[in-house]
Amino acid sequence: MSPFFVCECFASAGETSWGTPGKISMARIKVRFNLSRGKNYMKWKIAYPDGSFEYLNPDEVSLIMNKCKLSNNAKQAEKIFKGENKTVCAWIMCADVKITGVPQEDLVETSRLRYNPRVKPHWDYRDVNVDGKEFGRIESRGNKLYVNF
Repeated sequence: MSPFFVCECFASAGETSWGTPGKISMARIKVRFNLSRGKNYMKWKIAYPDGSFEYLNPDEVSLIMNKCKLSNNAKQAEKIFKGENKTVCAWIMCADVKITGVPQEDLVETSRLRYNPRVKPHWDYRDVNVDGKEFGRIESRGNKLYVNF
């Protein structure tokens, strides 16, 4: 797939139920970076509410996730931090995901969102633990994530 791929796909979890203003009360699409061995190694996995899922090559697409909440299994992440084998322990829940071609513009490095339980057992944004925090929009560039206000 060319980096000039312009077709955009849009996936939505349907109606989002809103509670407190600014709070996400029903984010239903689950996004994570797949590190399991096999043909989908190092690809984004998007799991939809109906049980379907897809794997996307981060060199070919970017994801724009809206109404997001960062999830982390803190107990499992702590075990990985202490040296145990990696397992799935973090993901992003979001109301919708827009899949686009790889944009030409870079995002500001200071807006980078990080997760590596070998380094820190939690989601990290500007050296702050943001487990469970909500963001209006998160974008991917390759295998990296950026908060976009």
